[in-house]
Amino acid sequence: MKKIYYVDDLELSPLANAYARARGADRMSSYGDFVALSDVCDVQTAKMLAREVSDGVIAPGYTDEALEILKGKRKGTYNIIKIDPNYQPKLTETKEVFGITFEQDRNEAKITADLLENRPTKNKEIPESAVRDLLIALITLKYTQSNSVCYVKDGQAIGIGAGQQSRVHCTRLAGNKADIWWLRQNPKVLALPFKENIRRPDRDNTIDVYISDDYEDVLADGVWENFFTEKPEPLTREEKKAWVAQLKGVSLGSDAFFPFGDNIERAHRSGVEYIAQAGGSIRDDNVIETCDKYGIAMAFTGLRLFHH
Repeated sequence: MKKIYYVDDLELSPLANAYARARGADRMSSYGDFVALSDVCDVQTAKMLAREVSDGVIAPGYTDEALEILKGKRKGTYNIIKIDPNYQPKLTETKEVFGITFEQDRNEAKITADLLENRPTKNKEIPESAVRDLLIALITLKYTQSNSVCYVKDGQAIGIGAGQQSRVHCTRLAGNKADIWWLRQNPKVLALPFKENIRRPDRDNTIDVYISDDYEDVLADGVWENFFTEKPEPLTREEKKAWVAQLKGVSLGSDAFFPFGDNIERAHRSGVEYIAQAGGSIRDDNVIETCDKYGIAMAFTGLRLFHH
């Protein structure tokens, strides 16, 4: 039986569902997004876009009804772009920086399951669902600013850390976002008594503050009344720790090798059980040993996915 997804009583097409899940990876950072769609924009996706704070969309086409919906967004100033799906960019990219011109070939690497065949860890079992998630992580990293690490669960990116000066900071940043994604699904969060007229961005921001250590910023007397119909109980540090401990089956990709096992230690705390990374560090043995410590299955892809 085909599973049908709904958001606020709106039935989602596969494309609309993909957009909702991609945006849900980081509700804060996706505020004011520019959307790239791989298929013709349908009416369900257009309705999703119409209700979000978004700056523009690019797609290979639009249905007539979808186009009419989007033309009315932002008083007619919403940026709607149609791309030629047959367009082939030049192989060589150039960039000028302070009078110096740099050239590099485009990253046209094909992300396939073949990249996951080299598994140096004791645990070599990566189920089909995790293979899918690892490939999603690697595809995401291919187009994400280096350095970058991506956590994925159930076919959805749930935490991306990018542009950091060290690999472990990417892993921590992405792991913290994955934890937030999971905490947003805690029963206490899902039951928050929001006022009916609260705007979606305000609701998202309020949830992020509620699940942080600064929860008093939205629960203090004289403040909570702006968001809730009644004062919620805080989500304690112990409750958060116990909830995050239930996060399992997460896949993680890295756009280059992990230089130390500390990355694995941090990833493990956010439920990572499967890893795909380039390999080739002089400390690969330490990284493998740390994976074996937690029973994590890791694949060496032999492929760097740096994007500058």
